[in-house]
Amino acid sequence: MGSGAKDLSSHLGVGSSLFCYFVWEHQQTFLNQLREITGINDIQVLQQALKDSNGNLELAVAFLTAKNAKVPQQEEATYYQTALPGNDRYISVGSQADTNVIDLTGDDKDDLQRAIALSLEESNRAFRETGITDEEQAISRVLEASIAENKASLKRTHPEVWSDSPNPYDRKRLENCPVGLKNVGNTCWFSAVIQSLFNLLEFRRLVLNYSPPANAQDLPRNQKEHRNLPFMRELRYLFALLVGSKRKYVDPSRAVEILKDAFKSNDSQQQDVSEFTHKLLDWLEDAFQIKAEEERDGEKPKNPMVELFYGRFLAVGVLEGKKFENTEMFGQYPLQVNGFKDLHECLEAAMIEGEIESLHSENSAKSGQEHWFTELPPVLTFELSRFEFNQALGRPEKIHNKLEFPSVLYLDRYMHKNREITRIKRDEIKRLKEYLTVLQQRLERYLSYGSGPKRFPLVDVLQYALEFASSKPVCTSPVDDIDASAPSSGTITTQTIPSTTEQQGPSSSDIPSTSPIQRSVIHKPFTQSRIPPDLPMHPAPRHITEEELSVLEGCLHRWRTEVENDTRDLQESISRIHRTIELMYSDKSMVQVPYRLHAVLVHEGQANAGHYWAYIYDHHQRRWMKYNDISVTKSTWEELERDSFGGYRNASAYCLMYINDKEQYLMQEEFNKETGQMLVGMDTLPPDLREYVKEDNKRFEKEIEEWDAELAQKAQQEKLISQTPRVPAAFTAPVQAGDPEYLEQPSRTDLSKHLKEESVQAITKALAEQEERSPEAIMQANSDNAPAQPAPNQRVVEVAIPDIGTFVIESEEGGYDDEVMLTPNMQGIIMAIGKARNVYDRCGPEAGFFKAIKLEYARLLKMAQEDTPREHDYRLNHAIVYFIQNQAPKKIIERSLLEQFADHNLSFDDRCRNIMKVAQAKLEMIKPDEINMEEYERWHQEYKKFRETTMYLLVGLELFQKKRDGVALQNPVVPLRREPSGKRNHYPKLPVPHI
Repeated sequence: MGSGAKDLSSHLGVGSSLFCYFVWEHQQTFLNQLREITGINDIQVLQQALKDSNGNLELAVAFLTAKNAKVPQQEEATYYQTALPGNDRYISVGSQADTNVIDLTGDDKDDLQRAIALSLEESNRAFRETGITDEEQAISRVLEASIAENKASLKRTHPEVWSDSPNPYDRKRLENCPVGLKNVGNTCWFSAVIQSLFNLLEFRRLVLNYSPPANAQDLPRNQKEHRNLPFMRELRYLFALLVGSKRKYVDPSRAVEILKDAFKSNDSQQQDVSEFTHKLLDWLEDAFQIKAEEERDGEKPKNPMVELFYGRFLAVGVLEGKKFENTEMFGQYPLQVNGFKDLHECLEAAMIEGEIESLHSENSAKSGQEHWFTELPPVLTFELSRFEFNQALGRPEKIHNKLEFPSVLYLDRYMHKNREITRIKRDEIKRLKEYLTVLQQRLERYLSYGSGPKRFPLVDVLQYALEFASSKPVCTSPVDDIDASAPSSGTITTQTIPSTTEQQGPSSSDIPSTSPIQRSVIHKPFTQSRIPPDLPMHPAPRHITEEELSVLEGCLHRWRTEVENDTRDLQESISRIHRTIELMYSDKSMVQVPYRLHAVLVHEGQANAGHYWAYIYDHHQRRWMKYNDISVTKSTWEELERDSFGGYRNASAYCLMYINDKEQYLMQEEFNKETGQMLVGMDTLPPDLREYVKEDNKRFEKEIEEWDAELAQKAQQEKLISQTPRVPAAFTAPVQAGDPEYLEQPSRTDLSKHLKEESVQAITKALAEQEERSPEAIMQANSDNAPAQPAPNQRVVEVAIPDIGTFVIESEEGGYDDEVMLTPNMQGIIMAIGKARNVYDRCGPEAGFFKAIKLEYARLLKMAQEDTPREHDYRLNHAIVYFIQNQAPKKIIERSLLEQFADHNLSFDDRCRNIMKVAQAKLEMIKPDEINMEEYERWHQEYKKFRETTMYLLVGLELFQKKRDGVALQNPVVPLRREPSGKRNHYPKLPVPHI
């Protein structure tokens, strides 16, 4: 778990705290991580470790492995150098030793520790390859589980889940850009599937040109027809809008509602995509079947959906000694992922099934079967089974294993007409793989040499032996050398280690008992420790003649060369076999049935929750496009691989859609029969759909016109207000007002510029007025004057200026509080929400809220831990920093942070508004008995007094420097003093800044 999450867990309260909200409610993810890292399968032990560590994954691993560690306990702040007999160097140990080095060759023989080290090294390798750590994956999976399983506790209406931008220009379609689909609640699966089918031009034509049967009113209205015909009507409307709409994305609610009724499940449950796809194709098949039967002329009706998506295979096998052959039809072809590395391996396993269980156990005849494609559909869809049921946990789990697939798939080897040559090649591959196993075992003996638990490459062993034999001894005895170089007992502090004899093993019994082992305490960093220069860096043989050394060096050189040659030959042979297997089906006769990858449907998350999107190949532009709900963007094959292959990420492909590369009609555009010109856009629609889209586009154009008129009216009003003389702003106490009304901006991209310009004007005006007035007048205005009445269509807002204080100015009514938006506290929250944008876009407002609040808390915690700069005190701008430094209770900090994210001033755009509403809902979920509100108010009153006192002190010092001692002494600065109860005195009231 990352440092930000760990810090958050240490400062947010247990129970209703945000951290525990997605740790304790979803601890199974962490239990799985602990089981994978430590190898411990006892659920009770893992749960106890997770509980003791308060949800900290790293600490839980440490707890589980502490009992197996054989390193004696050390004091955390102390480092030792232990002079061990029989060793010619110092061994430094301590709590701050270099944690980047993984020692797999030490005396500790515990397999568990080595497994952990290897797991950590593998995680580092995964990070280097993908840029994503295991900690980030764990947090991502927890967030996804939180989104899926906690909707019951946070009821939200549709506009709160997804709110369209009020600016129609944000929803306007860019030229030649595909149209997206709005996610109307757990329907990203619908978008991924529908977009994949819509971009099949032949399928699109079939749907758009579909017309209900002429005698539809006379047909018996059974349940199937009552459902299929309305669905086809809505699907035609949806496809027509995807073709010609001027909107950036369209709403598929009508078609989705018909589908949801068929699933008989509540809205909060994520639909199974495979089931949905099957259901969709069944409905389409039924709808076209009615039309086909109406148009048949004595012949068997042809269903275009069946011809497009369904194929046939021949099952050939032996059952209890009897041969059989069966022809079966298939649509989506299911493939198992677990245990395979690429798509061909999955297909091989699916086409060659193992032995069939015999009904009669006494029958010993061999049974088994093979599948051979006899007829492939133009559109071939593979279902990748990435979910399996965990019997121990009683729930499904997702398989994150990596599975590669090609952009062009040749299916010749699976065709019935090629069965004889395929069987020959399969036998040859089987023989090569068996030989490959033998070579790999031989190579392993060279690369992992030794008879004990620790193995090393043989070439390295010989090199080490050669280096040892060639070393020159510096002294006759390393023990004598250490004793001679050891400092006197009067210069260091010594301590006898009673357990050293047991740790050193039998060799330590030869050491005289009168010479106890000493360790000297070195109070300096580990990196400053130095090995005494008079000690040899490596051991060396004591007695060896030149002749012996010459013979030994010759043998070791020769053996090392032989081992290197043998290793190289084995590696080259293994590479040749791999290459032969890869090219086994590359001859011309086996590349005659090419299928090109058309779409990849991706799932990110776990078995019970997640998000879906699709990568779809644009065959005319020859590029990949990513369809993620309303967002449609250009993509690359590299991005597709990263998100679809699986392995290191939470995302992986669950469905692959290939099309016959030789069937050009599948992706061929339509042409005008008279002019021969290609039809594009609205010209491809039938007349009824063309009128439907035109009406929708007119409504959208009218919305744009109304928006432009409203903006023009507001601009005129602002111009008139700017020309009206204003009453000078007074430095008075803040005016209590109700909730402000918020003015939507013309465009989100202009928001930052608007805030900057408006706020600079307001602050410049306030500074000008400040220079014209003396400190005496300021203090007099604060204590005596009544608030100035704002002009019509204006309101009073507070401005906090560093080193000056807080005062009020006038602002147009209906606008959000610009000055609040410029405070360092609010800017920090907006920055955190901006950094959480990717999580928000991918997983929704709740996940974005968790990410943003974690980032903001980590930033404030860092401020609280830093030394306070002389020119700026973080506590004056951030109440959370003040609370942390004064060790406020965790729940006080948590609620204060929640209230900041629930500030109404965050309503200036959709993302901030949705996150604000999540924070408000979290506040409402905190029960009265979970936090002492009196204590909460007391802490905020203390912070208010701290701000006021600082304000008065600064004003008083300014007056004192201007030689106005009398006025300075009248400044109501009261010395801080503690009452017996631990409370502070009350202070004169000043304008309270936003905190």
